[in-house]
Amino acid sequence: MKDQEFVEYVVKALVENQDAVKVERRVDEMGVLITLDVAAEDMGKIIGRDGATAKALRTLLRVVGMKNNARVNLKIKE
Repeated sequence: MKDQEFVEYVVKALVENQDAVKVERRVDEMGVLITLDVAAEDMGKIIGRDGATAKALRTLLRVVGMKNNARVNLKIKE
């Protein structure tokens, strides 16, 4: 469950509209899928220039997952 809390913490620190942040966690045979939903005006902050912020978030999430022996993927709802 730490992975979901981690994403929520980091994303809320980046966005203006913190109340619109929704993080869902699902586990299946492929591993853990974290689905992120933010306000439309905050989408650019989460994705970043050339997707750099989203890529960094996914990298950190992978490290958190490795620590817990889980494969963690992040899906950002557009």
